[in-house]
Amino acid sequence: MASIVAHILNPVLSFQVKRKIHKSPDVATVRKAFGATFPNPKGARFSAATIGGIAGEWAEATGAGTGTDKVMLYLHGGAYIACSPRTHRPITGGFAKRGIRVFAADYRLAPENPFPAAVDDGLAAYQGLLDSGIAPSRLSIAGDSAGGGLALAVLLAAKERGLPMPAKAVLFSPWTDLAGTGETLRTNADRDPMIVGSAVGQGAVIYLNGASPTTPLASPLYGDLAGLPPMQIHVGEREVLLADSTRLVERLRAAGGRADIRIWPVVAHVFPLFNLILREGREALDQSADFIKIG
Repeated sequence: MASIVAHILNPVLSFQVKRKIHKSPDVATVRKAFGATFPNPKGARFSAATIGGIAGEWAEATGAGTGTDKVMLYLHGGAYIACSPRTHRPITGGFAKRGIRVFAADYRLAPENPFPAAVDDGLAAYQGLLDSGIAPSRLSIAGDSAGGGLALAVLLAAKERGLPMPAKAVLFSPWTDLAGTGETLRTNADRDPMIVGSAVGQGAVIYLNGASPTTPLASPLYGDLAGLPPMQIHVGEREVLLADSTRLVERLRAAGGRADIRIWPVVAHVFPLFNLILREGREALDQSADFIKIG
């Protein structure tokens, strides 16, 4: 059963985010709507770092005895045009508190740096973590929304280069199809409390800058998904991007991969961001951390 907070949060997000994007879906509006920052989660500390030539920050636990040997590369969402590691500290700090050391990459954003700049930066950060001596068995990759699609694109690019795969991948509400062919863009248009289905295509055009929306490094749904690591995916049943997750799972399994999905009732897009007040967000982080740490 969905929490009361989930029901209360949705109209707030609809007013604060969805209304603004629907009225003016330009870069400045999206950056303002998605640019809110949250208090740093207690039990986590953040420090600037550069990995593989890519700036970002480490999120680490502050409590003694809370860490493991697991390391995560985290790629934030924001339609490839907004947000930063700072805006996503509720998630990266949440993983840190659960014993996973997280590097959040501050990859380049469009329109100043369109596709494939984000993929290049994500791959460089991944290569940098491997070059630092972190064994693939200790490494995971994760991301939300556009960052979820980017995490998949990094895996495809790493596979093309012959790099070893990380042990696990975790995705929150991933944007996997920039061609916008998912049926829930239409069927959930009025139900999604945060994302405007019609604006998804406009965001894709800004990022792609003339590239095909079905090129696999932009839309991993169309890539060769064989050989990717086991994945856990979390998404809300009301999201316009729900079909981006369900179709991804179908294609991963058809390619012989392992993909676990949890479809949550009521919750908004990338709901783990609100884990400070939202029970479902904490539960998703718990499940994701356990998935990474076990095996």
